Amino acid sequence: MPAHLKFFYGPMDCGKSTLALQIDHNHARQGRSGLILTRYDRSGGPTITTRVGLTHDAIEVTDELDLCRLVRENWSAGRRVDYVIVDEAGFLNPEHVDQLAELVDEYHVDVYCFGLATDFRSLLLPGAKRLIELADEISAIQVEVLCWCGRSGQQNARVVDGRVVREGDTVVVADTVHGSRSVHYQVLCRAHYRSGELGPEPVGEQLTLD
Repeated sequence: MPAHLKFFYGPMDCGKSTLALQIDHNHARQGRSGLILTRYDRSGGPTITTRVGLTHDAIEVTDELDLCRLVRENWSAGRRVDYVIVDEAGFLNPEHVDQLAELVDEYHVDVYCFGLATDFRSLLLPGAKRLIELADEISAIQVEVLCWCGRSGQQNARVVDGRVVREGDTVVVADTVHGSRSVHYQVLCRAHYRSGELGPEPVGEQLTLD
């Protein structure tokens, strides 16, 4: 069977990281061996973390990392690589995505990417843009995330000191829990992203998936 480059995307809290680890589990059960990569995980380290408490060690994708060379080095060391899973793939450089496409086309390695499509300004992230251009399959994750008003959440708002901001660095690692830091992220519908209305404070701890 030919290899494929697949991109699964959705807003925060829709279960992207959980699905990434589930796919790794499913492949491993069939005797396949893969690499798990991440870029700017919320933990701040080379780990995939999820809201439901799942964690998995991962390789941090740096600007300098050549993903084709990484796979070849594993092969040279006698380790099989049948597939590659990349979490937070929206934050990849376009060059990383080109390397992933090369792994699929030239080395017949399956690649599964998971991440946000847009940043806090509602603009396509560089890795997501290149994945949309190159991926064999693009799938929106079907776990619905709601805005505080009950409408479908689409926008990943950055909230600083209680206000939606639309300027700043593309990457600021923060949580999605209200009040956990001076900076957090909140999923909003388009209308409330545009107006900046954050709704009432949540009551109690709510379980979310990411």
